[in-house]
Amino acid sequence: MNDIRRSILWVIFGFSLVLLWDRWQIHNGKPATFFPAPAAVTAPAETGPDAATAQASAGQAAGTVPSASAPAGAPVALPGAAVAASSAPDANAASELVEVTTDVYKATFDTRGATLVRLELLKYVDQDDHSRNVVLFDRSAQHTYVAQSGLSAPAGLPTHLTPFRFASQQRALPDGQESLELRFVADTGNGVTLTKVFTLNRGSYVINVGHEITNGTQAAINPSLYMQLMRDGTIKGNTNMLAGPTSFTGMAFYTDNSKFKKVDFSAIDKNKAEFDKTGNDGWVGMVQHYFASAWLQTQAGPRSFDARALGNNLYGASMTLPVGEIAPGATTTVTTQLFAGPQEEKRLEALAPGLELVKDYGIFTIIAKPLYWLLDKLHGVLGNWGWSIVALVFLLKLAFYWLNAKAYSSMAKMKAINPKIMEMRERLKDKPQQMQQEMMRIYREEKVNPMGGCFPILIQIPVFIALYWVLLSSVEMRNAPWILWIKDLSTPDPYFILPVVMTLSTLLQTALNPAPPDPMQAKLMWLMPLVFSVMFFFFPAGLVLYWITNNLLSIAQQWVINTRMGVPPQFNLPKFN
Repeated sequence: MNDIRRSILWVIFGFSLVLLWDRWQIHNGKPATFFPAPAAVTAPAETGPDAATAQASAGQAAGTVPSASAPAGAPVALPGAAVAASSAPDANAASELVEVTTDVYKATFDTRGATLVRLELLKYVDQDDHSRNVVLFDRSAQHTYVAQSGLSAPAGLPTHLTPFRFASQQRALPDGQESLELRFVADTGNGVTLTKVFTLNRGSYVINVGHEITNGTQAAINPSLYMQLMRDGTIKGNTNMLAGPTSFTGMAFYTDNSKFKKVDFSAIDKNKAEFDKTGNDGWVGMVQHYFASAWLQTQAGPRSFDARALGNNLYGASMTLPVGEIAPGATTTVTTQLFAGPQEEKRLEALAPGLELVKDYGIFTIIAKPLYWLLDKLHGVLGNWGWSIVALVFLLKLAFYWLNAKAYSSMAKMKAINPKIMEMRERLKDKPQQMQQEMMRIYREEKVNPMGGCFPILIQIPVFIALYWVLLSSVEMRNAPWILWIKDLSTPDPYFILPVVMTLSTLLQTALNPAPPDPMQAKLMWLMPLVFSVMFFFFPAGLVLYWITNNLLSIAQQWVINTRMGVPPQFNLPKFN
């Protein structure tokens, strides 16, 4: 029975680590080891920024894209309605790039469409190149990711392809000023004017976007406002296993009816994207590892959602709002918000329902969210994420103390009767049935439960996996130092010191356990920790730190319990001869 117990534990532990390894491969941009998915499509190479601009212009509408043979200025379909030729962009119209700076952003707007085409996050360093900041939105030869908005239905209204005029003076947030307002004005010449007012606030990753629509015609109009996030489908992966991991990259939709829905780019290609197309609330976003963007409209009201492949490896996720009737000479303002920044859970929760779900915890969200909450509270006290992880393990050990104590007591009893079991096995080695009966008799007489040591490990495995997702997904861990050489808890230890310590602590814990009577299982008991420890060389340093702390506390608890029960701790070293 003892042999069966060990086998079950190793199978469970091994299978869990194999699943983690498989997920790690996926999150590093590599195909799954066991259930490989089709490789992500890579964006075609461009010849320069101008080519990227042309590519973006060709596919920026969340609808059909003109063919390569279409003449300049040919109409494109926008979310919610078809656009007539009169609303097509002027191919010869001048386009100006307006660069503005706040304490958290360096943003670039294109006056063509008043579109946000580049967004540099000044508080976050690129993990691949620490001399650069993270660039979220971009429109370059390597990457396309922009935020657009415009009017549709009826035809002829300003869209994200219409030339705008920059009508503000300031291009930087002055010291002592809390917000920076940027105004872009478009007049299509048909009497309808659209003014986009972007308000960037100090310390905030939310841009308030006001759309002022003035009807200068002689008839009432009833337009719709669309907001779109458009990006290429290239999923950035790490070719170097020592680099930080990537997470889900794709679209996200939220309504109160169906809650949070992630949509892969591949699902759009296959027409298998599942999300609410209409609702009375909700938002649309784009998600990548650590960062996200979303168009928000927290005021309840009807809206529609769309997700389309735009060609040239471009994808658009949009939300369309009916503006309502605007009388002749009247002006209506629709205020929305554009979030673009880090997935800081507390900030996201305060912005819109369900927005914090862009932080991907996988299937263990129910465990991961409380763990993160507790970890965040500990960080508020300790001020260091590494020590917060250590403190979290202490608290988890306290929570499971009596359960662990019972398990270690069972293991100590097993160790105490191990000589009797070994003698019996040797005496009855040619009578397996009698051996099993005698073994069960000894267990009954000694009041030993051979499965008593299973429960702590069974409980620990989901907690371990949940914490893995917390450390993988939390932008707070990104570039967060612990001590000395550990400068980033979200990436592997650069010198492999923590994985080596973890391996040694695992072997020490194994040595303190009673040796299996079966020689083959005794060898496996030593080999399997070594094999699985290899994976920890590529796991985040924070996760390895968690496991080391857990091992050391387990060893200390096991040592104390063995001593109290009169079973002096001894090391059962392997015999491979």
